[in-house]
Amino acid sequence: MGAPPPVVSETLRDYGSLVRDAVRAYLPPVEPRRYLYDLVADYPGRGGKMMRPSLCIAVARALGAPLDHLLIAAATSIELMHNAMLVHDDIEDESDLRRGKPTLHTLWGVAMAINAGDALVIRSLRPLLAAAAHTDPRLALRIIEETEHMARESAEGQALELGWRADNVVSLEERDYFEMVLKKTCWLATIHPVRMGALIAVAGDVDPAAFVRFGFFLGAAFQIQDDVLNLVSDEAVYGKDSDGDLREGKRTLMIIRLLQLADADERARLIAHLGTPLRDRRGDDVRWIRARMDHHGCIAYASQVARGMADAALAEYTRLFASVPPSRDRAFLEGLIAWVVERTS
Repeated sequence: MGAPPPVVSETLRDYGSLVRDAVRAYLPPVEPRRYLYDLVADYPGRGGKMMRPSLCIAVARALGAPLDHLLIAAATSIELMHNAMLVHDDIEDESDLRRGKPTLHTLWGVAMAINAGDALVIRSLRPLLAAAAHTDPRLALRIIEETEHMARESAEGQALELGWRADNVVSLEERDYFEMVLKKTCWLATIHPVRMGALIAVAGDVDPAAFVRFGFFLGAAFQIQDDVLNLVSDEAVYGKDSDGDLREGKRTLMIIRLLQLADADERARLIAHLGTPLRDRRGDDVRWIRARMDHHGCIAYASQVARGMADAALAEYTRLFASVPPSRDRAFLEGLIAWVVERTS
């Protein structure tokens, strides 16, 4: 697909800076700081790719919307919700690192981290409620409904992933993985930002379903690449636990592929590892699984699928934006498709 154009990193930087400033305004240093609001501000303060809010802004602006209070509020809400879900995801996955630093529950304990994540969820609604006072009530309601829809889909996807691990489900097909990814990753990472940007640009006069396929293909390519990076990236660059997905027993595309290609002895050992409580899993089993993935070409296969998803996203982008005049934002959207599969962190 080729290297992403410079407009991608430039737009992520520019829109990211804009949204970070807005996020800080919704995380004031009020009491109780030590036990709540310092924790609430922790993950947003660590930075991040800013893909989700930038995607929302770029879609809206490509379709002719001004960079106004409503658009910034929507992007800010998306970024706050994303950070809230990261706090909860890290607890559920028992992860040690987030953005190169110890996870919130590692620093403060599970109970306080859950409470901080809950507070971030509630705080993510504040920008939308503030903007609603200056927005057509029908559009404001649709934006709130879109946010609720995204949160529900995300919770359902997370439930699938956690349930598969809890019940040690191993009879999974690729379609099961993509259903989980559609809900767990794509709705918040890509579908919701795109639909929000489109709704704002045309004041609600659009069918949001038209953007689901583009968001799904883009988000699926992003997630598969994220799963690959968990296995091949340096931990200091990646910012999360290296091989953490294998230790946690996540049903990634590579694990599903390995379960399909493994011989009987390999499959038995893999299933035993996946069924072992996390605290009792051994490092040599993780290293063995990683080696078998290389042997069976599972990582190369996943990378190939990610590029196929990116190609499909490009086709959907062309269909959706063919009549939209050229602009920096449109160039960003096209370039982002290459970025999701070419990035290294």
